[in-house]
Amino acid sequence: MNLIAISINHKTAPIDLREALHLNKDEIVELITLLRENYLAEGIILSTCNRTEIFGLPKDSLLIHEQIKETLIKYKTVTGIKKEHFVSYFSCSAVKHLFRVASGIDSMILGDSQILGQVKEAIQISEDLKFINKMFKRLLDTSIRVGKRSIKETLISEGAVSISYAAVQVISKIFANLDKKSALVIGAGETGELAAIHLRDKGIGKITISNRTKSKSDALADKVHGDSLSFSYLKENLHNYDIVISATSSEGFILSYDDIKLMMKKRRNATVCLMDIAIPRDIDPQSSELDNVFYNDIDSLKIIVDKNIKKRESEIPIIEEIIMEEMVNFFNWFNSLDVIPTIKNLRAFFEEIRIDEIEKIKNKVSDEDFLKIEEMSKRMIGRLLHNPTVNLKQLAENGAKFEETANSIVLLQEIFNLPNNNSNNQTID
Repeated sequence: MNLIAISINHKTAPIDLREALHLNKDEIVELITLLRENYLAEGIILSTCNRTEIFGLPKDSLLIHEQIKETLIKYKTVTGIKKEHFVSYFSCSAVKHLFRVASGIDSMILGDSQILGQVKEAIQISEDLKFINKMFKRLLDTSIRVGKRSIKETLISEGAVSISYAAVQVISKIFANLDKKSALVIGAGETGELAAIHLRDKGIGKITISNRTKSKSDALADKVHGDSLSFSYLKENLHNYDIVISATSSEGFILSYDDIKLMMKKRRNATVCLMDIAIPRDIDPQSSELDNVFYNDIDSLKIIVDKNIKKRESEIPIIEEIIMEEMVNFFNWFNSLDVIPTIKNLRAFFEEIRIDEIEKIKNKVSDEDFLKIEEMSKRMIGRLLHNPTVNLKQLAENGAKFEETANSIVLLQEIFNLPNNNSNNQTID
């Protein structure tokens, strides 16, 4: 299968280069137009915060990957890109890479639950542009099935593997009904934003954002459908919240032991959950000594994260089996597209030679002898082609040997100069 894949990702390039080559939806549409005009017959472009990848079927040669890289770099006008920042995949390895990406085991966050949706979006863009045909669609549908099976049949997406999500999971175990609780997130940076989003997704009753820069807290509050609290009024309002998550970049504590002690007094000692996910810490850890205060910092949450990562890593062999199973099934189907017309073309090639040679002696022998020679030539061709026909069909039926089948088909086509005519509507007698 002449599939190629070009990737720049978290394993091959630093974040500044990945950001520079990131493509939004409009850019993907424009780049597809360029690739369709010059290099690819079909394809998709997947672009996330950790990878930009192009999968496609070349119009001509597989050796166009360098031109595709140059097209991407030129389109984004990026400098400082080196050869080692990209990795290219071909044929079977490109299929396997696509399946690994869709399954989440190639993600920066192992088992990333968002990647499958991002693959679906990439496919939809190409479908809308009619840049996907039957055979490629079958491959992409198989990649989606790999992703779904990975989620359904394994624990690859279970458990928190980020500090922000781990904090929210701990909170949900302390408070059974989050819809009746109020939360304060201090800090509107990336970590605070993730924590706020996780709280929103868990159905928190009320959420408030506080940040030194009011415009940032207002923006995040709007994003999570919450309220914004001026940083200058932070301490006097602490008692109004059952949950406090702090994720600022302050050099010292922003909430002291005495601040938390006063907070608990105003709450009449009602249970509070403090999540300090800042480095350095925002909340005095001595606060954990107070009654009904559940305190966690990054170190304690990291223990949870590390444990969950190990659980996810243990699921990788199962997903590798899923990937191989789906590859076998796909190539079993794919090889059947080529094997039948190849056999027919091979038979037609030999039959044309047989008829041509038979015609040369038609007028040199009697009619009776001619019929005998013709029958003998047919049996000879049948015997010559019997083993190649049977073996090629058996290879195609054995999905585990898909690469061997593909190589055999290509070899036959090249040796006998047979047409490369894909059709799954033909039958072998």
